[in-house]
Amino acid sequence: MNLFRIGCIAALLVILTACSPKPEFKNIDITGSTAFGKDFSLVDPDGKVRTLADFKGKVVVMFFGYTQCPDVCPTTLTEMQQVMTLLGPQSDKVQVLFVTVDPARDTDVILKQYVPAFDPRFLGLRPANEAGLEKVTKDFKIYYKKVPGSSPGSYTIDHTAGSYAFDPEGHLRLYIKHAQGPETLAHDLKELLK
Repeated sequence: MNLFRIGCIAALLVILTACSPKPEFKNIDITGSTAFGKDFSLVDPDGKVRTLADFKGKVVVMFFGYTQCPDVCPTTLTEMQQVMTLLGPQSDKVQVLFVTVDPARDTDVILKQYVPAFDPRFLGLRPANEAGLEKVTKDFKIYYKKVPGSSPGSYTIDHTAGSYAFDPEGHLRLYIKHAQGPETLAHDLKELLK
C-alpha cells in the first residue's frame, strides 16, 4: 500500500512539473549555464566589496561599460531607467549594476555621481585592480579593448554591449541584447519576478 501511495505522489509531481508554464523570454535564455557568470567580487563607490549574494531576493541586471562611453553605455542606462518606470512598484525588486571596464578613469567618486544620475537605485561597481578586471570580464565572457585617442587620456574602449540578468535566487538566466526597447526588457524582468 505504501509503495502505491509513493508511486501516485511521484506521478502527481511529474505531472505538476510538466504543467508549470515555462517563461516566455524575449531575450536569450541561458538558464542552467554553468560555464560562466557564477558570481563576482567588486567594489562599490563606498569601498564595500559586493558579491551576488548581496542582492539575493532581487532580479539583478548587470552591464559592463565605462562612464566616458559616447553611446552604448548611456543608452543602456537610460533604457534601464525606462524599464524601472514600466515596472512600477516591482522595480524595487530589481537591482541594476554598472560594472566599469575602465577603472583607471572611473574612480569611486565618478561612479557615485554618474550611475545614480540615471536612477538613484542603480549601483556602479569596479574591480579592485587590473587582475580583478581581467577575472570578472573572463568570468562573464566580456570583450573589452582600449582604443587609443589623440592624447593618452582620451582613449575609448570597445566592449560587449549586452547585459546579464539573474533571478532573485542568484541564478544566471538571461543574456540581454543591446537596444531592444524598454518594453521588451520589462517583459522579461516581470517573468523573472514571478
